[in-house]
Amino acid sequence: MSSKQASAANIIDVPGIGRVVCERSLRARRVVISIRLFKGVRVAVPARVSFEEALEFVHRKKAWILKHLATTKQRENEIRETRALCASIDPIFAREILTGRIRYLADKHGFSFNKVSIRSQKTRWGSCSRKNNISLNVKLVLLPDDLRDYVIFHELVHTKVHDHSKRFWAELDKYVGDGKAKSKILKQNGLSLS
Repeated sequence: MSSKQASAANIIDVPGIGRVVCERSLRARRVVISIRLFKGVRVAVPARVSFEEALEFVHRKKAWILKHLATTKQRENEIRETRALCASIDPIFAREILTGRIRYLADKHGFSFNKVSIRSQKTRWGSCSRKNNISLNVKLVLLPDDLRDYVIFHELVHTKVHDHSKRFWAELDKYVGDGKAKSKILKQNGLSLS
């Protein structure tokens, strides 16, 4: 085969695909190809399969790999753009926008909270403590208005219902429509904010 293999690391340069990392896997029952953001192509190789056989499988799946690599590269570019935007957020401006919006929505819809803080968080859009202290992610200013309001209402509803029960979702839906659909959109795009 024309592929070059780096012996110890099992990193293979496959023509037309590029770098492919082959790793022995004790849990894999079959050869599994995955495309990982910012890491590229990974091939899990079961103990009973040789790396040569795994490489043949990679060549057979070249069209699938190229299709998913293109999608992954597009997603990586979107993440880079979002990270650049995040780095350019003016925290004072974001604080003014978000605190103004949560106060407006709380007053308009009869919610009360103790205090609000605006932070740069990597894993959460917002949170509400048992004492009704609300924390909002500074990056909310980058979201479309409907998703930003969804997060704010999500935390405001937590001042009344401190869990994610059916009662919580029913209450949230009164203000945002289909809350679970908006939650799904945020989860699909949330990683780009880290």
